[in-house]
Amino acid sequence: MSDDQEIFYVCSCYYTHNIFLSQFSLHVTYIDDETFSKNWRQILKNKGCTSDEAYTDVLKQVKTEVERRKSLGHKYLERRQKISEGYTPLHPNIYKLQTSYLSPKFLELVEVSKQDSTSKENLLKRINIEKGERIYSFPMFTEEFCHLFKEEIEHFEGTDLPKGRPNTMNNYGVLMNELGFDKDFITPLRLSYITPITRLLYPDWGGDSLDSHKAFVVKYKIGEDLSLNYHYDNAEVTVNLSLESDFSEGSLYFGGMRHLRLEETECTEYCHKPTHGLIHRGQHMHGALPISHGERYNLIIWMRSSRVRNKLCPMCDRKPQLIKTVGFGDGFTKTEKQTVDVCCAL
Repeated sequence: MSDDQEIFYVCSCYYTHNIFLSQFSLHVTYIDDETFSKNWRQILKNKGCTSDEAYTDVLKQVKTEVERRKSLGHKYLERRQKISEGYTPLHPNIYKLQTSYLSPKFLELVEVSKQDSTSKENLLKRINIEKGERIYSFPMFTEEFCHLFKEEIEHFEGTDLPKGRPNTMNNYGVLMNELGFDKDFITPLRLSYITPITRLLYPDWGGDSLDSHKAFVVKYKIGEDLSLNYHYDNAEVTVNLSLESDFSEGSLYFGGMRHLRLEETECTEYCHKPTHGLIHRGQHMHGALPISHGERYNLIIWMRSSRVRNKLCPMCDRKPQLIKTVGFGDGFTKTEKQTVDVCCAL
């Protein structure tokens, strides 16, 4: 079954788990007011939320985020229609993937991976092996394409059209599906070019069955988002592409896999290389150090395997309770004996 035919879902935990409170660098869970108070009030107090008024403000923030998530599907469809009708692309030709946009080195890696699908030895001889377990990088796009792509994002940012934020941790950026890059760019990039590589690098993480994705551009700029807290991605495999080099510092740092606290691991650092993609397991804990100058744009692709996540939701560690959605959702598909609740989400 193709991507266009498959129906994807979110897990019900999307409405209760991993709600990020940036002022406390804390992810919380919300079921109801009483449970939230029991589970989180003392923790928040220890982090400086000491007054009733401050606690009420936090609770309001959490409940607002829950309502935002519940309305995402409808809001996405509204935004997508307005953007489709009201936005004139600056570089319309880049919305469809062409091999001329891809680095010759990347094309070589893809070809090597396709020729020998049973051994990764030849691939590892050609790919950049970074510090940290199973972290790799490679030239991915040409400088010309990265320049045009960044110009397109900036052009869209300059309009008054509605824009959905990538996630609760990034306040600035663009969702690729809203702008119209999914069908003819990100999907063929995942299927025809990235998957042959991940099939060899991450077979134990669904690298051979990545059937959906969430792609977005994040922006870091002085006076806006500067850094990103320690976290893991809602993905089996992540690609992080640096577009251009008009910034200082802002490196990524990696610790251990999820469930290990930062102080329990030894971190490694990765300095962004323009036009290069960094690839890692989604549940490899990481963060972004602050930039000190300029602005940084990165294209992030969270790639998901329904074969893997249908067994266990990576966000709540339970068998997923499915909620009907639009688009790729969170990459879950319906299996036998599973029931589905109806709620238009994204």
